[in-house]
Amino acid sequence: MNPCIEAYNSKHTTAEQAICHQLASIIDSELTEAESKIWHAHPVWFLNGNPIVGYSRQKEGWRLMFWSGADFEEEQLKIKGKKFKDASIIYTSIEQINIHDLKRWLKKSREIQWDYKNLVKRKGRLERLP
Repeated sequence: MNPCIEAYNSKHTTAEQAICHQLASIIDSELTEAESKIWHAHPVWFLNGNPIVGYSRQKEGWRLMFWSGADFEEEQLKIKGKKFKDASIIYTSIEQINIHDLKRWLKKSREIQWDYKNLVKRKGRLERLP
């Protein structure tokens, strides 16, 4: 695991650390080719410079967000807005993490991607990657 992500995870309560560690470990094991780092103060994984998945502490719990998740067609993933293609799920305990679902979503995150890397260059217009 990326040492910066380990340091981020260790700053939280024991129960929260368990959630973070579980998420990071599964993401690392499934997206072995991804680069991970702290981006905008949260752990994020990238494929070819494009943000794919990350998690952050929210008021209601831990939000696991997939940048292109709106197109995964997964009921458990909630779509927040209409402009971008992100979707997420909130966890309040480690027991809520369904490893089978998470691995399926990570597989989809590799196959279904919108080009966030070039969003500024395209003046806010998203394009689907082949």
